[in-house]
Amino acid sequence: MKRFWQDVTVSPAGEIALDGRSVRTPGRLPLIVHYPALAAAIAQEWRDVGETVDPRAMPLTGLANAAIERVAGDPAAFAGGLAVYGGSDLLCYRGEGPLAERQAAAWEPVLDWARTRYDVTFAVTDGVMPVEQPPRTLARLREAVVALSPWVLAPLSPIVGLTGSLLLALALVEGAITADAAWAAAHIDEDWQVEQWGEDALAAETRAARAADYGAAVRFLALVSG
Repeated sequence: MKRFWQDVTVSPAGEIALDGRSVRTPGRLPLIVHYPALAAAIAQEWRDVGETVDPRAMPLTGLANAAIERVAGDPAAFAGGLAVYGGSDLLCYRGEGPLAERQAAAWEPVLDWARTRYDVTFAVTDGVMPVEQPPRTLARLREAVVALSPWVLAPLSPIVGLTGSLLLALALVEGAITADAAWAAAHIDEDWQVEQWGEDALAAETRAARAADYGAAVRFLALVSG
């Protein structure tokens, strides 16, 4: 789509408009954002559009569309899909030797936080064979995710997917870990492999793209929470 507008505005109700015409989601719902800082940032994405619209350059708009279309209709069902990750969380699977020590140093503080925050226990194992988490743990994690608003669930979804950890994502939402620390913790295994065998150019390019997606989700979350 080519750019056709000159002016981008945000109404007091958070409705974003182009030359006075409401922006619509792909499903034709009005793009209304009740968080002023986020609405302003999304409006800026539309102001920054060049001759043609590139959705990849408008990640906040995309996440807002997801919050409105994919999450808000049935947030409990969406949250339930995310909560499933608690059963196979990255932080519960360890390597051996120095790698395991590095994992424990970064991951145990997050597990300790979750144990205290949700009053649960975790089954931690060596290797990659699946280990079952206690039913109460899974139930408490699900309760925590279901309690979140659609506008938090929307960025939480890519954060969970990109880190492989529901626990890191929840710790990030609650301010128990920084975005940089969560990203580093999620990539301990990958960084270890790079140290042992060197960095592949294609893998580095892929990681950079994933980091950009992560950064956009983190920014969205901060604008909603701030």
